[in-house]
Amino acid sequence: MMRRIVTIFLFSTCICLHASAQRIVNFDDNWRFMLGDDSLAKNPGYNDTKWRKLDLPHDWSIEGNFSEKNTTTQAEGGLPAGIGWYRKTFTLAYDTKLQKEVFINFDGVYHNSEVWINGHYLGKRPNGYVSFSYYLTPYLNFNAKNTITVRVDNSDQPNSRWYSGSGIYRNVWLSYEFPVHLKKWGTFITTPTVTDKAATVHISTSVENAPEPIPLEITILDEARNIVAKDTSSIKGSADRELIIKNPELWSVDHPHLYSVIVQLLAGGKTLYSETYKIGIRSFQFDAQKGFFLNGKSMKIKGVCLHHDEGALGAAVNTRAIERQLQLLKDMGCNAIRTSHNPPAPEFLDLCDKMGLLVLDEAFDMWAKKKSKHDYHEDWAQWHVRDLQDQILRDRNHPSVFMWSVGNEIREQFDTTGISITKELVGIVKNIDNTRSVTSALSEADPKKNFIYQSGALDVIGFNYHPEAWPDFPKNYPGQKFIATETTSAYETRGFYEQPTDSTRHWPTSAKAPFKGNPEFAITAYDNVVAYWGATHEDTWKVIKKYDFLSGLFVWTGFDYIGEPTPYPWPARSSYFGIIDLAGFPKDIYYMYQSEWTNKPVLHLLPHWNWKPGQIIDVWAYYSQADEVELFLNGRSLGVKRKTGDSLHVNWKVKYEPGTLKAISRRNGKIVLIKEIHTAGPAAKVVMVADRRVIKADGKDLSYFTVKITDKDGNIVPDADNLVYFKITGPGKIAGVDNGSQSDLESFKANCRKAFHGMCLVIVQSDKKPGSINIEASSVGLASAKSLAKSE
Repeated sequence: MMRRIVTIFLFSTCICLHASAQRIVNFDDNWRFMLGDDSLAKNPGYNDTKWRKLDLPHDWSIEGNFSEKNTTTQAEGGLPAGIGWYRKTFTLAYDTKLQKEVFINFDGVYHNSEVWINGHYLGKRPNGYVSFSYYLTPYLNFNAKNTITVRVDNSDQPNSRWYSGSGIYRNVWLSYEFPVHLKKWGTFITTPTVTDKAATVHISTSVENAPEPIPLEITILDEARNIVAKDTSSIKGSADRELIIKNPELWSVDHPHLYSVIVQLLAGGKTLYSETYKIGIRSFQFDAQKGFFLNGKSMKIKGVCLHHDEGALGAAVNTRAIERQLQLLKDMGCNAIRTSHNPPAPEFLDLCDKMGLLVLDEAFDMWAKKKSKHDYHEDWAQWHVRDLQDQILRDRNHPSVFMWSVGNEIREQFDTTGISITKELVGIVKNIDNTRSVTSALSEADPKKNFIYQSGALDVIGFNYHPEAWPDFPKNYPGQKFIATETTSAYETRGFYEQPTDSTRHWPTSAKAPFKGNPEFAITAYDNVVAYWGATHEDTWKVIKKYDFLSGLFVWTGFDYIGEPTPYPWPARSSYFGIIDLAGFPKDIYYMYQSEWTNKPVLHLLPHWNWKPGQIIDVWAYYSQADEVELFLNGRSLGVKRKTGDSLHVNWKVKYEPGTLKAISRRNGKIVLIKEIHTAGPAAKVVMVADRRVIKADGKDLSYFTVKITDKDGNIVPDADNLVYFKITGPGKIAGVDNGSQSDLESFKANCRKAFHGMCLVIVQSDKKPGSINIEASSVGLASAKSLAKSE
């Protein structure tokens, strides 16, 4: 068989693709961008030489300035939106005698994207979260220049209840296929039978443009690349095959073992076309009395909700940024993520597959009835079927995806249209994937008033909030299965504390109640301030852990996110709900979850120890793997405390005096952990630590440098707000800066940042050249810090 080769020239870059090995190439490099609108830009001869050069993914909103005058409003973070154009010129060079099919694939563009190739209009996709592709072949100039043009219109504001970002913010791919190929998203792999001794792997696949049967080979490899199952047959149209894996290694949240399924079309004994899928052998089920089971074992779903922004990087997808977020949550004991309220980036699901995190894959935040003036309700009638189908087709082979959600707090739950639309949406899902449960996140807890529930179409009833109703769920929803799709909505600002902590406060007390807050635009980091519809983290978790039929929860939210800064007005511009702040620094409540959700010993003491002499301070301790905690102040014991009843922390009221606060946890009289907090002196130096000292020289990889303002002895100064300047040399750049403050209006794209409660962050991104990236952090009057990351 003749070896078919496609050579793609992208400016000075030459990439060779072989039909036997690869059919897709990353198309992110060397684009030009203009913020503004010019209808002539779609023409191939348009002069774009003055446009900005950049690589994708790209979010132009995050590069702008915060302003309450921006049309996005405070709900979307007050960052600019508007219209932007992208253009890329490239050359395809190969033997034109060979047949070929070329496609461009967009993982996500926010939003209202329109695409042209060489001036030919390919189409429009309004939804900013779905993946889509266009067929390029008839309009390409082979062995000559081609221009792809994309117009992105995010000017129809407001169109979101949180920060969306703007632009081609996910990856773009150019793929080539021969006329005979597997249908896009046409392969579906399931594991209908799973035991410790054997697992059945079912592969359903479809081929296009095969006039007669063509050889089909399916091979399954384990992680060591050993062949564990193989099938050779033929296919014309579609085919269903079942392979048996003996003694399978099961995918779980603790051991996410992945197999590779290679599906190949053969001709003359050689590979004509090949696709590889990562799968996990696992089973899951919900039970009305006993909750959730993974691989036949009972398991509480310990989840969080996540929006898609990556803090200072905005919405622009970066695999390492997502990995850092997921690793922080995994270390906390989190085992599940709800993608609120839209389909995630493919890289997100890949990482959840690899790291062992279950995913509740959500489709919509609204249906035909709007929540924002220009949100998805405007596109619902024309696009919801296609968008939902494409989401399920794209994501259904991911082992991490264990359930679909067709909506979040949908307004149709309050009228009879909720019945028919729910049935329609669930039917669409089941027609493509009947192996997973379908839910919708419901905010109306009364079954008599909820028409989405009354549709009878949901496999699992998703509750948002209303923990007071959960214990009566079996009575009110007989025979139904439960998941708390969204919970808590408690507020915290990292490092900020208010006394006393004896009661829970609701800020505000109702939707129309006046709210004052404090001049710092902050909320105490003790777990005792919540939204009027919410509950504290501790109170929420106590209910979930008490009842077997409550399968688990998704806490709102895992991380702070840009936008929706309830309860404060401007200049607050990001949320207070996160367990982890926007910079990726854990708040104190993180350690409550870690003490409850993991088996590791935990001892966390709060607050800091810089107060006014004689002030009465509530000292809290979260702990685990121990029977008791003893607290000492300057060597004097303040008593031993043990958790009683269903309490999740212990606390003391301590009259402040400067010095050392020390906690010792013990089990059976033996010391488990010791934690000390020292009164900090004046700020003396900048300390900087990188999360990774070696990164890839790929132009995308990141190193996160945590910066602390400390006294001469290395204690963090809790009220330090020093301005820190960053200087970088070598093959890297500053990708973003942050400090976790919810009301800081300085740009994320600066070369400096004020510390917030003694800490800030600088994110360093590699270039495409190897070498040492040197970073210096300095502040007036303080000893500076130097560090480096090696790019290779």
